[in-house]
Amino acid sequence: MQFPDDDNGQMLQAMSDSGMDLRRAMAVDFFLVFADQRDAESALEDLTATGHGDDIELNFNDEIEKWEVIVSVEMVPEYDAIVAKETELNDFAAEFDGMTDGWGVMQHQDGDEFADDDDEHECDEHCHH
Repeated sequence: MQFPDDDNGQMLQAMSDSGMDLRRAMAVDFFLVFADQRDAESALEDLTATGHGDDIELNFNDEIEKWEVIVSVEMVPEYDAIVAKETELNDFAAEFDGMTDGWGVMQHQDGDEFADDDDEHECDEHCHH
């Protein structure tokens, strides 16, 4: 697969290279960050009320010292769909003095070639994950 040469394209390429099936729907987590807790809580309430995601949670991120709303969306991770959702969420977050801060997925998703790996697997020099 070929992807544009930007952060989103590089992430999708890395996912493809790791063996993830990008033709299948998966939970994509979009991160929105806010300096103020009240702004983050207001955004969370609005997101929940309007059904912007399948799962939404609020955390304080100690690394960046900001409030983080994680919006999980079940979707096929296509480049244009990712960019559109990121733009939509960035515009939304700006209404609450926030912004998007990237996206990600859990490494092991249903349907991945290694999703059924045994939990007791021990890596050695031949592992590729």
